[in-house]
Amino acid sequence: MALTLDGALARVPQWVEARDLKATPLGGGITNNNFRIDVGGETFVLRIAGADTELLGINREYEYAANLTAGQLGIAPEVYYFIRPEGYLVTRFIPGRPILPEEMCRPESIRRAMDVLRKIHGMPNIPGSFDVFRIINGYSEIARRYHVDFPRDFDSLVGRVQAAEQALQIQPLISRPCHNDLLNANFLILKDHLYVLDWEYAGMGDIFFDLANFSDHHQLNDQQDRWLLQCYFGQVTPARWAHLKVMKVLSDLHEASWGLVQIGISKLDFDFRDYADRFFDRVMVNIQNPDWNVWLKEIGKND
Repeated sequence: MALTLDGALARVPQWVEARDLKATPLGGGITNNNFRIDVGGETFVLRIAGADTELLGINREYEYAANLTAGQLGIAPEVYYFIRPEGYLVTRFIPGRPILPEEMCRPESIRRAMDVLRKIHGMPNIPGSFDVFRIINGYSEIARRYHVDFPRDFDSLVGRVQAAEQALQIQPLISRPCHNDLLNANFLILKDHLYVLDWEYAGMGDIFFDLANFSDHHQLNDQQDRWLLQCYFGQVTPARWAHLKVMKVLSDLHEASWGLVQIGISKLDFDFRDYADRFFDRVMVNIQNPDWNVWLKEIGKND
């Protein structure tokens, strides 16, 4: 059963006797409710998980473990407490500033982000896995269970997605710790230090999903994508380029499918239909790219 804000605050042992505790809602989230907590001269963030988020593939124990590791490495806010069994997370507040999308698209910002992604991908193994193909299939099944209307072209995507999965299996990468939700709102910068927030979807997976997800959410163009790969790998190869481009389409499809599930389950005041439709529109445009089949062939080649 979900806890109220007061109920959650009462479950943090360090705050039970506090007389100066102040809770302030934080905006921006479309899955959970977040609060800034000021107490004892320190500041924290309490996340109260949204309803039925396990249907989105979120495992709160896995989120906690990933955030704990990343926080210890200075990549994410440090974990202060974890409320079980509800899975509510308390982290230290980072007094940084958001990064505007146009700022994140600058060469120096892309380089900084790629430096952070390499650190994430170099972390010790974390629990859970992130297989975009299995997740898209799972989201589709759940959305149908909730009688959500699908775009009429959805079934036509299945064959192309299966072809992409087969191409990626020719030269599979070793799974690495990945964040998998690199939208702009999940970054904060403090001085020159970049932090990554919200580790709900973290798990072992394909590093190219993270690269594509970052590019996708910031709508990077081809020139910026080449710079992204140059910053991350030091060299752009045809196979890496193809892998990134195919994963960008899958990242869009993942977001669109996630939006369908949210239409069925979310109680938050947010237009998830518009969210899903915007990403489906991008999928349908990009999957028709004349280079799509070329990319599928290049993915299977050695770098």
